[in-house]
Order: sequence, then structure tokens, then C-alpha cells
Amino acid sequence: MSVHPQVKEVFRKQSLLGLPDTESMTPAEARLAFSRARANLSELETPVVAVEDRVIAVAEQGGAELPIRLYTPGGEGVPELLPVFVFFHGGGFVLGNIEITDRICRYYAQAASCIVVSVDYRLAPEHKFPTAVTDAYAATKWVVEHAVSFNGDSKRIAVGGESAGGNLAAVVSLLARDRGEFGLCCQLLIYPVVSFALDTASCRECGNQYNLTYDEMLWFRAHYLQDEEQINDPLASPLLAGDLSGLPQAVIVTAEFDPLRDEGELYAERLASFGVAAKAKRYLGMVHSFFNFSGEVDASKEALAETAAELKRVFYT
Repeated sequence: MSVHPQVKEVFRKQSLLGLPDTESMTPAEARLAFSRARANLSELETPVVAVEDRVIAVAEQGGAELPIRLYTPGGEGVPELLPVFVFFHGGGFVLGNIEITDRICRYYAQAASCIVVSVDYRLAPEHKFPTAVTDAYAATKWVVEHAVSFNGDSKRIAVGGESAGGNLAAVVSLLARDRGEFGLCCQLLIYPVVSFALDTASCRECGNQYNLTYDEMLWFRAHYLQDEEQINDPLASPLLAGDLSGLPQAVIVTAEFDPLRDEGELYAERLASFGVAAKAKRYLGMVHSFFNFSGEVDASKEALAETAAELKRVFYT
């Protein structure tokens, strides 16, 4: 199968922006280009009852301030206490913010009948590994401890994210198990980065063809990690964790023409080998970041609906 015609049309429209390759830019330039590219995409618009911005303190980093955004769904029969989905955006740990995932978060809030908390973790290279991990864990812990302040249920907390955000969700799940400070009921990993080795077959096959390239991944890795030894740190590459037992059930999405395809599927296999309930689905004809094409690509709508249904199943059964 080849890249789906609807995705090719998205690529055509994006090419009209004439943006340089990410790896040719400075982080500041790349952030502006990334935001411009995302603003040019067509996505589903989902109304919610309330959207609230807050700022929390990260005690582990001397009280550094961390913006978060809360999305509250509406409709008949919404319970007084709602489950909570903590969401981490993508962007290779260097790009992105809570604005670029606003429409996805609105969708999950309404479709999964949950409060979504989107986390604006600090970015590299200004804040290299493990700052994003520290921020993600601290934000999730804050959500658990303060859930009642926004009508959330601290006993039904899931984590998730796209790409780099999927990495953070996986790592937060590992840390939550190891530290025992709170429990999680699910991890939704959307084409996640779970290894920085960049040595899978899909990385070689798709590495310089579609959307996310091998050269971009090298650029992201160089900005995020402090040195190459950290490639083998399980808090950077959770695929390398020695023990994956006792983790929350996982829903893992991969795309056929994504360099990250194989590592995501390998992670699902490893989770299952340790007795963790793990569902993985590869979307044929799709590429990295296809969840952001929901206004034009049918498979994007399908993937959003299916993953929201999985979240709702975990939350309400």
C-alpha cells in the first residue's frame, strides 16, 4: 500500500507554505515554522463546556511554573466526578505547546467523557533531558492531588500523548509504578518515541520520505539529550526498560509510513510479554502526525474515535 491520497493532498497544501527543513533551522525558527504548519492543517472542531488555563509549580525544579490547560466536557448524564486524561503534546521535545493540540484535547474531552489536562512542559535545548520527564511526572502528580479542585476523579487517571508526548506518557507510567505515589489506569501512546537508537527497519525504510525524517530525528535527539549515553536511559528510551510488569494497560497507535512504527509495535509486544494488557493498531496508508489531519483524512477521524472509545471503556468499565 502507498501513502493514502488524502494524506498526499495534505502534503501538497503544506508544501505551498514553502517552509525550510526542520534540521536547517534554529530551535526558535523551527518553533515558528511548526506553529505555522500546524495552523495550516484542517482539524475537527469539538465544542466543550469549559476551557481553563492554570499555572502550577514544579517542586522538583525549584518551583518552576508550568502552564496547563483543562478541558471539561458537557452533555446529558455527565457525572459529578469525571475521569482525567493527562495529555502531552508532540514536537520532538523541542517544538510545540498546548495550542497545537487544542483541537485534539477538545475532541478527547467530549468523546471520552473526561476532563483533559494538557501540559506545557519545558522544551529543549533550553531545558534538556530529563526536564520534560520531571515536568510531565510533576504535572500528573499535581492532577492526582488536586483533581477534586476541577471535579476530577483521582482514581481514574490516564496519561497519553503524540510522538514525544507518547514517550513522556510511557515514562510517567514507569515512574508512577516505581515511585508508588499514585496509580494510573491507562496509557494512550500515539506513534510514540520509545527509543532513541534510530535503528529499526521502519526508521530505515521511511526515514527520509514522509513528514518525519531521519535527519529531523537526529536534530531532535541532539537537542534533547545531553550526550549519546542517555540514548540507553530507560527514562529517555522506555523500550529499553528491563521490567515492564505492573504498568497500566496500554493503547498504542502506529502509522504504516512512520519511522517510529516499529518501535511502537515492539513496545506493545514487550508490554504484553510482561503481562500488561496492550492493544496496538497500525493505520495503513498513514504517516507520522496523522491525528492532526482530522479535517481532511478519514483515517484520522477513525483513529480519534477508536482511541477515544478505548479511553472511555477503561474509564467507565
